Amino acid sequence: MSSTCEHTHTSSRTLSNKYRPEIDGLRAFAVVAVIINHFNKDLLPSGYLGVDIFFVISGYVITSSLAERESKNFLDFLTGFYERRIKRLVPALVVFVLITSVLICLFNPTPGTALGIGWRSLFGISNIILYQQSSDYFAQSFELNPVVHTWSLGVEEQFYLLFPFLIWFTGFAQQTAKGARNLFTWVGALTIASLIGFIYLYQINQPAAYFLMPPRFWEMAAGCLLFIGFQKRARIEQALEQIPPLLVVAAMVGVMFLPVAAAVPATIGIVVLSAVLIACLKQGTAAYKFFTLEKVVYIGLISYSLYLWHWSVLSISRWTIGIHWWSVPIQVGLMLLLAVGSYQFVELRFNKSNPSLPRWQIIGLGVFTSLGVSAIILIPGRKFSKNLFLGQNKSTLDEISQLAEGTSLNDENCSVMNIDTFRRCSIRPKKTYGKRILLMGDSHSSQYFPLLGKLRNKTGVGISGFVTSGQPFPEARYTHKGLTKDTWEKYNQYSKKFFKEEFKKLGAGDTIILSSRLEYYFISIKYNKEHKQTKLFLADKKGHIIDEENAFSLWLKEVSKIAKESIKKGVKVIVFAPIPVFANETVDLSLCQKEWFRNVSHETCGPGRMLSEIQSQQVNRYKNINNKLDQLVKQNSNIRIYKPFNVLCPPHLKYCGTFLNGIRTYRDNDHLFRDGALLVESDFFRFALNENIVNH
Repeated sequence: MSSTCEHTHTSSRTLSNKYRPEIDGLRAFAVVAVIINHFNKDLLPSGYLGVDIFFVISGYVITSSLAERESKNFLDFLTGFYERRIKRLVPALVVFVLITSVLICLFNPTPGTALGIGWRSLFGISNIILYQQSSDYFAQSFELNPVVHTWSLGVEEQFYLLFPFLIWFTGFAQQTAKGARNLFTWVGALTIASLIGFIYLYQINQPAAYFLMPPRFWEMAAGCLLFIGFQKRARIEQALEQIPPLLVVAAMVGVMFLPVAAAVPATIGIVVLSAVLIACLKQGTAAYKFFTLEKVVYIGLISYSLYLWHWSVLSISRWTIGIHWWSVPIQVGLMLLLAVGSYQFVELRFNKSNPSLPRWQIIGLGVFTSLGVSAIILIPGRKFSKNLFLGQNKSTLDEISQLAEGTSLNDENCSVMNIDTFRRCSIRPKKTYGKRILLMGDSHSSQYFPLLGKLRNKTGVGISGFVTSGQPFPEARYTHKGLTKDTWEKYNQYSKKFFKEEFKKLGAGDTIILSSRLEYYFISIKYNKEHKQTKLFLADKKGHIIDEENAFSLWLKEVSKIAKESIKKGVKVIVFAPIPVFANETVDLSLCQKEWFRNVSHETCGPGRMLSEIQSQQVNRYKNINNKLDQLVKQNSNIRIYKPFNVLCPPHLKYCGTFLNGIRTYRDNDHLFRDGALLVESDFFRFALNENIVNH
């Protein structure tokens, strides 16, 4: 955290420059709590609140450091402020981001997300990107990204954009008669608004409350108000000094044992207790003696670098050897080694170097260095990241879009449309074979492209396909979070146009395959009519909300229309039934790919879920859909249903999951990976032969 770099404070008691070693001791306490939590959340469930302690310290330290700093004018004040921030923050951060970007490319076959957040952290906006991605701090994907913890630096840096203006234009920086009162009033008002926003947003938009600066402003402002209050109200300070600091520390530790579900009261509690502890830590107390121990203070001094590097060590460990009881001493030692090196050779060197260098040059150097490193990460970094990867399996998640060896959606006969997430493909049949297969659906249809690619290799059948992420075909008239009316209409426009064009090419013996995640659209709908909030809801042509039963009936009618048009041309229609889904299993299945630097264990990937549990839940859950699909077959002679459920979860197995017999079958919790699609190859080929979709 940036506050860890501020070592010279102004004491509110004397209003003169005085170093308070106990503040560095408090930083050590905060960073250790964060590290324990990041090692194992069960040990200290709310240890992540150490970051909030840093926020309070930052507000207190920044205000105290500006209390008596002389400036000629506002420009002199502003450039001086940003010069000090850049010298303290940028060098260590640049070195960290550059080295970590290289390291993650060595072990992660798809490092694009990490690289993107890494270069954005250099400009203090990684928190905004994480919010836009609706990231969950407590999700596994967060643990696998070695730079996402820089969100907290983004919050502080955005606070620094606003705070110097408040300091100057309230008159506090010039020490005017009403400067402190004006600053207290303005910061106090903003603090109340920010706190209310934090409490409100956490209930309806947790990523916004967690990652954005406005809902976090009140935490840093608390430190500012603490300093001003002590400056003008000695009685308040004297009263708080009577509180036993050990009691406050014990209360802070207690708060950190609260469950994550109590995040709002826990955050408020830790901020208040941090402010009280800063006030009551005084010489002669046992707590003061502990927080001023030489080794404790030194951990506080290196806490900025330690905060940066600890997460990188843990994240890359998760990509490689994992985190075990025997690895903890090695990982802690590596964290300390990197932090000490960063502090001694980067932080101190750059803070003390070139004292006579003009401010504009220092600011410009910081900006251009960040731009240069960003350019390295953006241009050659992403281009050559695959060459840096040390693993044997260089496959990426993009393989889910591959039709077959040497035939992908990017070939000359296929193209990726630059319209949201549309994908289209059309490959003519081989000259010796005239049959065609047209595949339509959502992202769950694209998972069968590898399967159809193998089918083409065997038989020469032509393949056409159109995929729209998050939208079934035939289209369901629905809305969900992130899908606007215009986007929905665009989906329908392009999918209908493609289907119409390809349908004209179909003739006797050809096949249409419809594949979408049916249970998602027609079972998983949760709509709160009172608050009009939903993940997904369906509507009829007039926009009236309808329930899942009626929505599925409308979809089946659309399928029947396609079947009736197809039967005139001698074309069959195949509907793929739902497959097993594995919610809350391994998020990034790259971890489950065995490499020389990583052993795959049940602790990492898990054996899956008991087949009996899946059958009792999902089979029954899909029963209504499968029954209606069977009725559809009876009503339309050219419709067939293909059910891959038992192939992906064989009845003879005890467990079923995203890995099957050591083979990675899913790329996430509900999309098949290439090998998963190919797992059903033999069964589907028999099905295709029986239904005369292909010939021997």
